[in-house]
Formats: sequence, C-alpha cells, structure tokens
Amino acid sequence: MPASKILVIDDDKNLVDTLKYNLSKEGYQVISAGDGAEAIKLARTAKPDLILLDIMLPKISGLDVCRILCKESSVPIIMLTAKSEETDKVVSLELGADDYITKPFSMRELLARIAAMLRRVRSAKQQQAPSEDANAVIAKVGDLEIDIARHEVSRDGKPVKLSPREFALLAFMVKNKGQVFSREQIVERVWGYDYAGDARTVDVHIVSLRRKIEAIPTSPNNLITVWGFGYKFEG
Repeated sequence: MPASKILVIDDDKNLVDTLKYNLSKEGYQVISAGDGAEAIKLARTAKPDLILLDIMLPKISGLDVCRILCKESSVPIIMLTAKSEETDKVVSLELGADDYITKPFSMRELLARIAAMLRRVRSAKQQQAPSEDANAVIAKVGDLEIDIARHEVSRDGKPVKLSPREFALLAFMVKNKGQVFSREQIVERVWGYDYAGDARTVDVHIVSLRRKIEAIPTSPNNLITVWGFGYKFEG
C-alpha cells in the first residue's frame, strides 16, 4: 500500500519542518504550503489523503481555504489554530473540517488523530462493496435518500454535499434509527474511541447536518434532540 500523502498548510516554517520530520518518521509522504493561495493549488494537483490546515494564513485565510476545498473534495481536514476561542472551532467544523487541534499541541496526540482519521477513511472506502444488497444500504426518509454503500445523499432528488465526518455521523444514525445515543456514545462510535477532542463537536456536526438535510433545520423531523441525553434519527 502506498504511503498516505499529507498536505501541511502553515506559514510557520519551524512548525512545518517539525511536522514534516515527525510525519515522515511515521511513514507518511509530506508536502507543504505556506499560504492559502499556494495551498489551494497544491491540494488540487497533489490530491492529498489528509490536510493539516492552519487558520491564520497569508493571502487566503485557513477558513476560506477550508470552505473552498470542502466544496471540491471530501479530503479530511484537521484544523490547526493558535486561538482557543470557541467560534474558530465551530466555524471550522461548520465549513466541513473534520477535526481541530489547538496550538501548542502534543505531537503524539496529533499523530494519533491522523492515524485514526486515515483508518476511518480506509474503512469507509472498503465498505463500498458492490456486492451488498442495495435495499439494505439505501434509506429513504421523506424526500431524503441516503445510499450508504455509495456514500451519496440526496434531498428532493438533488445531491447533498457532506464532509466525510458528516456522512459517517448520518450513516451511523440512520443504521441505528430510533435509538438514542449520548454525545459520548456518538463520539466513540463515529469519531473512534481514541478521539481526544471535545464531545461538543457532535453538536456542531448535528447542526450542520440539519441545515443540509432538514426542510426546517430549526424544527427537525429526522435528527432529533433528546433533551438531557443526546440524539436519535427518526423518520
């Protein structure tokens, strides 16, 4: 299996060199960009398997880079930020980023998150077996259709663009229709037991999914909040 390619986007040369050294030691192929404009060009041509993206970038901000790339592909993105404000984290996830980590961070933790995310991406691809019974992997709820095998979602016949994490979350909830899950249970089942981030990340992804699949996001019919516990999928 060829080495996974990771695109590091940061204007801090010392940090980039440190990341390149540590990621290369783990067997990854590493490429880098120092500003937002260069990052977009490199992401389009190099087709990385995962992106580490700093929020504070010259020319084009990391948030704008995230927005552009998430519209064009489903490559997983981990945001790197020196800011601890909740707004930056929430906006990053709403734009389609899969995870975030705040500087300064533990290299061991970052490597663990990268490895876990790449495992989940590979697992998701392996589950797209054409031999699966189509009736068992296609869920239809009102005008919403979820093809779990093909990783495709449509609403009223129109494609719905989801990030890999949003799709994983939706697929999990659909497969377990009617069951109520706490945020911690969802994190363990969708993000993985080794996820070291905040369980409130689930709330952000739920809000983002509702905007994309619900007719009235503020009054959802499918992704239901069970107050005091968590969420369930109905329909």
